[in-house]
Amino acid sequence: MVNNTDTDLPVEAQSAWLTYQAMSESKKTYFSFLMELDQKYKQGGTSTFAENLRLENLLQLHNEKVAEFSNAMNAVEDKDAREVLLKMMGATNSVAGSH
Repeated sequence: MVNNTDTDLPVEAQSAWLTYQAMSESKKTYFSFLMELDQKYKQGGTSTFAENLRLENLLQLHNEKVAEFSNAMNAVEDKDAREVLLKMMGATNSVAGSH
């Protein structure tokens, strides 16, 4: 079993882990704002230019984080390092999904 700590991760995969965390955070931020807007719309509110711009910027930031993660993941060539990374990502996702 892999502990969910950076110290267990091979050096080669550390950049991918950091970019994965940043990507996850940008996704969370985007969807949180989207949910806020959804609640507003359900109560009869309408979107503002500023909200639309913020949503667009959050999506653009998330897309950038996805690209960074993809590049970092592709750089992890060692099979064992990649496996440890994937296990850490899976453990993070299962913990996040349990809330």
